[in-house]
Amino acid sequence: MGNWMRALLLSAVFACGFTSAASAQAPSEAQRTQAREIYQRIIAFDTSVEGAQTPAMAAYLAGLFRAAGFPAEDVQVLPLNGTASLVVRYRGNGAGGRPIVLLAHMDVVPALRSDWERDPFTLVEENNFFFGRGTIDNKGGIAHLTSTFLALRAEGFVPTRDLILWFSGDEETSGATTENLLAQHRELLADAEFALNSDAGGGQLDGNNRGIAYVVQTAEKTYASFTFTARNPGGHSSQPRDDNAIYDLGDALARLRAFQFPVMWNDTTIESFRNAASVFSGPEGAALRRFSEHPGDRVAARTLARNVSLSSMMRTTCVATMLTGGHAENALPQSASATVNCRIFPGVPVADVLSELRAIAGSKVSVEPLGPSNFSDASPLRADVMQAAARAVHTSYPNAVISPYMSAGATDGLFFRAAGIPTYGVGAIFIGDSDDFAHGLNERVPVDSFYNGLTHWRLMLTNLAGPQ
Repeated sequence: MGNWMRALLLSAVFACGFTSAASAQAPSEAQRTQAREIYQRIIAFDTSVEGAQTPAMAAYLAGLFRAAGFPAEDVQVLPLNGTASLVVRYRGNGAGGRPIVLLAHMDVVPALRSDWERDPFTLVEENNFFFGRGTIDNKGGIAHLTSTFLALRAEGFVPTRDLILWFSGDEETSGATTENLLAQHRELLADAEFALNSDAGGGQLDGNNRGIAYVVQTAEKTYASFTFTARNPGGHSSQPRDDNAIYDLGDALARLRAFQFPVMWNDTTIESFRNAASVFSGPEGAALRRFSEHPGDRVAARTLARNVSLSSMMRTTCVATMLTGGHAENALPQSASATVNCRIFPGVPVADVLSELRAIAGSKVSVEPLGPSNFSDASPLRADVMQAAARAVHTSYPNAVISPYMSAGATDGLFFRAAGIPTYGVGAIFIGDSDDFAHGLNERVPVDSFYNGLTHWRLMLTNLAGPQ
């Protein structure tokens, strides 16, 4: 989350209609105990690539759902390439429309026990935090969704539409389990209308542990990298020539540095800029207001371009990140290459960016994709999702302001959007900026935030798939 978005959320209010849900039931002590037990058990599985325990975790969770009475055919573990994913279908009566998919991922990034102050694969409660690898990314979401499904099932809740859990097994690496689901097992999603992602969105706590901000992720930039390569016959350094591979590459990168992709916008960026206009003072505030009222305004865009965070929200960006070149200090280089990383505006095909980069690079430098990438468009702002998020958030954090958000990173939601399933990041975790150590040492989640997440997801599901 960029600094501008944090500032935006301090004062901007998204007009969602509902500001409280006082009638909502807090989780029972039994559910709190059950959720903590699930949390503890799944943290203990080392589901990093090195640990390779994702299949075991999937089997454990599948056992919980089957023991709770979910039919065997509605609980499926899908093995793939040494990992696994899990699909669970909570059948409804169909009165509320097409199914909703609920996303989380079981895998985590590696954690060395020797680096951590506590065993990263043991859930530790200390100083009002839960510590452990995956506590926030994304085993908190796994525990919330699993516990909520089990609790609602035990209460006899019948949703008005099917609810389908999708727990992927390699979100932190290739995303192959999600791609496989969408390509080979699409029938398991039963023509889903949209998806809710526990691994995106979320809230911000201030220094007094008060919830002050919440974002609903409605769009993600496409992550794509490319190689720029210049080649040359080379020769002895005592006889330099103008056609030097390093110079050719440098010239191409200089052109890339000077280039700006065109200004773009969608409903998410316009709503975000409109909210941010009340936070920024001076020319930037005026430019945000002007851009939100007149999307694409050139004068406003030039002003906003001076702010790196704001500029990145209204265009594709590409930047050189790695360099290699030459083979000996006394030899002319035979090749030189650079890695260029792009964050592509939603809806822009990767192929279009590749064509633009090749034009920038020129005839002396080749440009090729560095691995596959996926692009997706922004999800439309759904009133029912935003209203449900407002109800859920304001039950535990009544003063939190809410806004849509476009992230520069990527989650499993990217694949769902690319497959035509609008996806909304509505994760339940609230955390302070100084305590957010996702992917880092001593990853943690506030204890109260974890338990409040049970209320959050109960309300999300009952508001979107319960009797009205």
